[in-house]
Amino acid sequence: MWLTPAYVLHQYPYRDTSRIVEAFTCEYGRLTLFARGANGPKSSLRGTLRPFQRLLVSWSGTSEACQLQWAEIDGAATRLASERLMSGFYLNELLLKLTERRDPHPEIFYSYASCMEALCAGDMEEPNLRRFEKRLLDDLGYGLQLARTDQGQAVEPGRYYRFAATGGPSLCVAETTGAVYGESLADLEAELFRGERSLRDAKRILRASIDACLEGRPLKSREVMLEMRRREPVRERESL
Repeated sequence: MWLTPAYVLHQYPYRDTSRIVEAFTCEYGRLTLFARGANGPKSSLRGTLRPFQRLLVSWSGTSEACQLQWAEIDGAATRLASERLMSGFYLNELLLKLTERRDPHPEIFYSYASCMEALCAGDMEEPNLRRFEKRLLDDLGYGLQLARTDQGQAVEPGRYYRFAATGGPSLCVAETTGAVYGESLADLEAELFRGERSLRDAKRILRASIDACLEGRPLKSREVMLEMRRREPVRERESL
């Protein structure tokens, strides 16, 4: 296969100079590629196989791990700011854990590309992450029921609802644990996030839905982020 759009999701060294690369391609889904000699001092792949950069890749073979023949940057070179790296690793981990090898999902590829371009360009982080999560669930066949309750009634913007990942929203009172605002459900349905409450409710709904898809498997990126946040007050006290 020649010059297929792709992103590197993960890679690790193999022996002295080679790498095993997990790539997400537009036309062929997630692939494991063997990059022979990629760590060698004269390899053209050495500075090219980096995460968060759109690439064109060529490979050969039909086995579980195909041979990577070539990779080049597709379009402009991009770089994710250091404070956004964990968001990038989170997106990559979602694709690694929620997609199957050799299962094409071009719509997911374009959603990922759009989100990554926005993050690299400095656009607002939270709305882009929430938008990608919703589209990922939709495209995997786990789309959320947001416009109607579990009883088939239209969701009203001014009322409160309890949301179940497998059954949709059910009417409740504001004091109910985990209650989300009807307007937040409408915002998530439209992929428009108007204010902190809308983003907060969207994050709660999407996290519960993604966790259901993960079936108990933890996300390392989420664990690292929580650990970093736990350490922040300590660093602040040490700097005073």
